[in-house]
Amino acid sequence: MPFMIGKEPVRRTLNYLKSGKLVLKNSIQIFAINFNAVGKNHKGIRDFIFWHLPQVLFKNRQVQIVEIKNKTPTPFITCFYEDGKKMLIDLDGKNKDEILDHLLKVVGKSAETLKLESIAREKKDNPANFGVGCEKSCMCEIPGQVPCPSIVPLPLHMRGKFKFSKEKLE
Repeated sequence: MPFMIGKEPVRRTLNYLKSGKLVLKNSIQIFAINFNAVGKNHKGIRDFIFWHLPQVLFKNRQVQIVEIKNKTPTPFITCFYEDGKKMLIDLDGKNKDEILDHLLKVVGKSAETLKLESIAREKKDNPANFGVGCEKSCMCEIPGQVPCPSIVPLPLHMRGKFKFSKEKLE
């Protein structure tokens, strides 16, 4: 498989991308990461970008994520909100796990919010659904389906007890 080639190919698997914890708040439009390619105090943010940024990108498709390299002496993240405000987050000397925990507290959605959103996503009013609690209680009410045998009797060739019986009715 060609996608399993390269440095740490597990980062490109769907299970890994779905396991990300950081889902940014809806009001964040741009998430800018400033860091240098060399330096000890930038090691944590480089590791964060290597391991956690693909998950953040996967979970936050509506947010523009920008990496700005080699322009700053200290690493930081700038979050731009839709109302024009911005927030600076200093990451100097932190490792990738500390950065993730801090971002979860500051700009991430809470667990309760994520749970409510997942419940709202699951409940969909699909006209193809039928059964208790749906618009149609039986599949026979959907146009193009065979009517209920209680209303219109099925032809004998569609009934199992006649189709598979050893005795043929004449």
